Amino acid sequence: MNAPAACTRESPSTPRALPAWTYNHPQMTRLELERILEPSWQIVCHVNAVPRRGDFATFELGASGVVVVRDSEGAIRAYHNVCRHRGARLLEGSGHCSGPIVCPYHGWSYRLGGELIGTPERDTFPGLDRARWGLKPARSQVAFGFVFVCLAGDPPPIEAVWGELAVELEPYHIEAMQPLGPLYIEHWDCDWKVAMDNYLESYHVPIGHPGLQRMFTPDYQDQVLLPGGVARGVSHMRDLPSSRWSERLYQKLVVPTADDLPEEHRRRWRFYSMLPNTGIDIFPDQMDFFQVLPRGPGKCTIRGGCFAHPDSRREMRVLRYLCARINRQVQREDEFLCTRVQRGLGSRAYEPGPLSRLESCMFQFHELLRERIPEVREPSAPACFA
Repeated sequence: MNAPAACTRESPSTPRALPAWTYNHPQMTRLELERILEPSWQIVCHVNAVPRRGDFATFELGASGVVVVRDSEGAIRAYHNVCRHRGARLLEGSGHCSGPIVCPYHGWSYRLGGELIGTPERDTFPGLDRARWGLKPARSQVAFGFVFVCLAGDPPPIEAVWGELAVELEPYHIEAMQPLGPLYIEHWDCDWKVAMDNYLESYHVPIGHPGLQRMFTPDYQDQVLLPGGVARGVSHMRDLPSSRWSERLYQKLVVPTADDLPEEHRRRWRFYSMLPNTGIDIFPDQMDFFQVLPRGPGKCTIRGGCFAHPDSRREMRVLRYLCARINRQVQREDEFLCTRVQRGLGSRAYEPGPLSRLESCMFQFHELLRERIPEVREPSAPACFA
């Protein structure tokens, strides 16, 4: 017998996803950088990626760039990566400055402490006050072993953003880890918000990630989102061995090999998202971070890296190989799913669907966008966006 219509009618308060136009509009990319991403904390590098005086790492967000450098006193400093003369980018990628930072265009040079010390043909700059033209500092903070920067605005300190969840990271001693390799860059054919939507919900895991489903309980069973904008999910390893050899071997090795952790932590994978665009994944044998960065409307860049404590044991090398193998597969599955969503959002037939309670963290991300960019509340792009 069919239920009465009144019993099956959708509630007006049922949360909905963002309208499709917001995922592929050039004005959105500009506003998201200006109102969402530039005023937020962004990871540049791990502190142990710049261990010596003169070591540096750079980060790009839209048209803006930052360089992090270890100065002559051993302190980590962050500067906007532009020469004060004509705006040329000073440094690229990561590396080491054996002397001052020198602009590749006209040769203006700066101490690692940011002071302008050299201006070729100085007598052609009458009255130049070099003390005024040092590198512009960028707001920065070291937390959990990572160097964070903020390009605009005044967000709360990172410890306030993470709140009570910060204590969960302590047993892993991330600050003492070393990079397992250089940072990686991937380009996906989807909007950055599509990729973040995907990371913020585990509703798709049983279908989209069969390997994770074989190995772990879904992390939405232990999910929390703090007011500061950090979400956490914890997956617990299943007692039943996986049917796939690589997953089964990881399950077998992880508890006896990751013996520097309390046993309950050896059977958990932890996933943290720091709104608006950063993910931190913690495994018993290693950890990683990634950022989802806009690359124009409908496209994004994934930037990230892996880190671990020095351990030359064969068992640990095997365990880390298996973890990386499993996660590469998950990454490819996520890219496949996100690309399909981006294609579907272009359909005339699409309208924002109702969201499950299991997608509540994604909905909170959308609420952040609605708060900062009220135009996204409109079902179609406003006329002023034309």
